[in-house]
Amino acid sequence: MELVFATNNKHKLEELAHLAGEKFKLLSLREINCFDDIAETADTLEGNAAIKAHYIWDMFEKNCFADDTGLEVEALNGRPGVYSARYAGEDQDSAANLAKLLFELEGKENRKARFRTVICLIIEGKEFFFEGIVNGLITKDSRGTEGFGYDPVFQPDGYSQTFAEMDIQAKGKISHRGKATELLIAFLKSL
Repeated sequence: MELVFATNNKHKLEELAHLAGEKFKLLSLREINCFDDIAETADTLEGNAAIKAHYIWDMFEKNCFADDTGLEVEALNGRPGVYSARYAGEDQDSAANLAKLLFELEGKENRKARFRTVICLIIEGKEFFFEGIVNGLITKDSRGTEGFGYDPVFQPDGYSQTFAEMDIQAKGKISHRGKATELLIAFLKSL
């Protein structure tokens, strides 16, 4: 089955293609000639995932899914949350986001956090949602070179490594995106 993954994030596409295996052919936005920057204007992860998925369905009438992920830090009242990708500002990057997060957590004992991914799937115009959560903590410094975003400072519960210290297979088995994708794939297999 062909599915469009409504993302321009190369790392997410690689991660999901690995998790989906050979049963599903994932197409990128580029592969369907969609070069639009789909604005994420909702104030929830669910809303942003739905905006992107509906955009692809409405414009291309292709079965598709989109995700949105947020890092929710307890001591920061759930921030950065839905604004995780642009936490340090619209024109900033992952390094700036990480620096801001670590600065805001300086001197705080409570470093509990969770990654949450919400996937919106549209099959033949019908909408379905899947959620994956992984709990952990924010380390005091960056560790590792794998992954992307906040991976160098997120240490999942029960592990001594950050996501950025794990290879893609190990991370995929326990990650928020991996859990949401597992639910998505199980659902697709049941169709």
